Amino acid sequence: MNEASYNRFLELLDTLSLEGTVIRTSGNRYKAQPEDALGGKKGRFEGVLSMHPRGFGFVSALDHDDLFIAPDGIGAAMHGDTVSVSVIGRNKRGSEGTIHRVVKRREAQIPGLLRRSGRSSWLEPDDARVRGPIVLKLDRKSDAKNGDAAVVRITRHPESADENPEGELVAILGTPGDPHTEVAKILMREEISEEHTPEATKEAEVMAAKLRRASTEGRMDLRDVPLPTIDPEDARDHDDALWVERTTDGYRAWIAIADVSEYVQPDTALDTAALERGCTVYLPDRAIPMLPSALAADLCSLMPDRDRLCLCVIADLDRQGKVKRFKVVEGIMRSAAMLTYPGVARTLGFTDKPPRSTQAEAMKKGLKTLDDLARKLRKRRMGRGALDLDLPEPKLTLDDEGMPVDCQRRSGDPGIKRAYQMVEEMMLLANELVAQWLAKRKCPAVYRIHGRPDEEKLERLGKVAEVLGVKFDLDAAIEPLGLGKWRRSIAGHEKKNVLEMFMLRSLKQATYDIINIGHFGLASDAYVHFTSPIRRYPDVLVHRAVKNILRGGKPDTRSKAIDELKASAANSSSRERKSMDVEREVMDLYRTYVMKDRIDEVFDGTVAAIVGSGIFVSLDDPFVDVMVRYEDMGPDRYEQSDDELSVVGLRSGDTIELGDRVTLVVEDISLVRRQVYGKRIAPEHVLDDMEDSRGRRGRGRRGDDRGSRRSDESRRGREKSSRGAATRGRADGKKTTGRSSRASSQKKAAVSAARKGRKASTRDDRPTKQTSGKSKTGGRSRSTSSGSKSRSSLSSSKSSGSSTRSKSSKSGGSTRGKKTSRRR
Repeated sequence: MNEASYNRFLELLDTLSLEGTVIRTSGNRYKAQPEDALGGKKGRFEGVLSMHPRGFGFVSALDHDDLFIAPDGIGAAMHGDTVSVSVIGRNKRGSEGTIHRVVKRREAQIPGLLRRSGRSSWLEPDDARVRGPIVLKLDRKSDAKNGDAAVVRITRHPESADENPEGELVAILGTPGDPHTEVAKILMREEISEEHTPEATKEAEVMAAKLRRASTEGRMDLRDVPLPTIDPEDARDHDDALWVERTTDGYRAWIAIADVSEYVQPDTALDTAALERGCTVYLPDRAIPMLPSALAADLCSLMPDRDRLCLCVIADLDRQGKVKRFKVVEGIMRSAAMLTYPGVARTLGFTDKPPRSTQAEAMKKGLKTLDDLARKLRKRRMGRGALDLDLPEPKLTLDDEGMPVDCQRRSGDPGIKRAYQMVEEMMLLANELVAQWLAKRKCPAVYRIHGRPDEEKLERLGKVAEVLGVKFDLDAAIEPLGLGKWRRSIAGHEKKNVLEMFMLRSLKQATYDIINIGHFGLASDAYVHFTSPIRRYPDVLVHRAVKNILRGGKPDTRSKAIDELKASAANSSSRERKSMDVEREVMDLYRTYVMKDRIDEVFDGTVAAIVGSGIFVSLDDPFVDVMVRYEDMGPDRYEQSDDELSVVGLRSGDTIELGDRVTLVVEDISLVRRQVYGKRIAPEHVLDDMEDSRGRRGRGRRGDDRGSRRSDESRRGREKSSRGAATRGRADGKKTTGRSSRASSQKKAAVSAARKGRKASTRDDRPTKQTSGKSKTGGRSRSTSSGSKSRSSLSSSKSSGSSTRSKSSKSGGSTRGKKTSRRR
């Protein structure tokens, strides 16, 4: 072998090594990659396909990294299908594979825009990841009109890469772009029904009538304990009440929870409906409850001065807040008052803003004792490493017709927040004690689990911290205590929000499982959801397990019972994720709608995320995220930096980092994509640098005189504008600097340019010409906008299960803010 051939041979080995086909060992030796490293026998496994609008996709599966699928490897598969894949290679960016067959089709209802032309009818899917158009067969006498918002169900899936699906019309929803229509599409797509089945509703009414007359025999009488409920002002249901008293050596706490499981019996229509729903869905203007209103808003709700069935944790704690002993009992209670967070906060002197509450004032002594214990519980919890994530949440203002008119950050009144934390600590205590109670009795149960962070993502966090000059100990961060201490150490850092965002990305999502691995975010060895059975199905299952033992039963360890419990846990995790996605999407839709009449306006904001297509800027007021694409960042050509923490102009060196402040002009909105688009107003020094750069490039070449003249004229024009603005400022009796006047002129110029360049209607909401039938290009519709959020941008919004939701859905505000335990 000559030298040239040998060098080519070495290059081939390097390539095969990068792809993962061969492994490089010591002594410059190579060996073939074993089959199991490629995903098992012949590298095959099954997973769920997630398509990208550009035509490629990723397959996700348990115990496997996401597998990239190139467009030519998709075949007949569609977004959401379960597919069989095999790994065909590896490189530094990950594994690549191909799809062999579709194992199971995703049964979904697809929303979109109805098109009719002559005898042809088809649906253009809203979701660019769904292969389209979807061919329909509509009667020519049908009332469905071209341009209607519609939902279809696929009746025939494609059998090859160049085929499109066929479907049948499920519903015509009206004019696209109306928020109510768009929300209806989202709910139908996810098959979330606002109405309960007649069977479930009737059963709820029958159980309600039956249990009104039920005997309280065998239950502890707690009617002499005040047990107030403490909730948001707009709460519709009340599933927990609490009270704390001082004892000679510490405290006694009662945490009473509505006994929903007494009403929702196994193997009934009511139980089946609750299992299918999984949890209550909270929208900006209403809630879609897990249980029929006869139970959720009445008999299961702990209303004041009414007898209610409950399960109660009664705990004795020492003066430091350490539990000495506790018990769980079935009880009957009568709440003494319906209190609110603002009312409690005002009574305890945490804030002077809300009006006084007569009921809270009457219970002031007990509430002070509650606060005293809660602060000690919180101190102990934070001391063991619990992560207390306080993420900004949007609060919508709706008009009388339920249309969004404004969006602000939810009030950060520290006094009201402290009142909320009082209740939160007691709920966390009850959930932990019940988990310990079940584990001690070796009773199968649905646990709320939160695994350790992914080490690779923690390494990424460490690199970000290093770039920002912050110390990070990877070995310590793998434990809750270490990560909690690190988070507290960055409290005063100017890029705290950036660091916390990457920390959040490194955390796994909390889920439900019958195998207890603990809860990392809460630094808890055992944790269940016990305190919200009106809104969460896993809580109902935990109540059943507790009551079975309290009534003398033995833990059900039969394999059939274990399998059913495991399936219920998996379903609850899936429904929770779907609920969170729907809530987030509807919120994004409403926030986008808020901006429809604010195009061409100038706003200030903070860079919240950097993705493949641009940056997301979180505006100060209103609290809305705006996408600024790379081509809209300024006069330079911008690219993402290698560390993904900034965007850099290639000629000017203009750098935009995460957490930086920027000024932009809103250019367009897309309700279909739930996205607002903007154009950055480049700082003055960037414009000067670009002019200097153009001047330097022009010297010595033909046309440089014209370039210099244009540059000089442009500079003189801006200076003249600045002098004019300064003069106007002096004429008004105000002192105005040239730089600030010049910046103001640039803003006006940017607005003017935006007006001239803006299209007549919003992006992606305009009718587009499209033909029906089979596509010659694989049948996938192409997205004309690069503004959709990437997978990486959305990962920053995934929580470790610590985001909050309120119990209510009514009012002009978002229904978030009550019970961290709902997600934790």
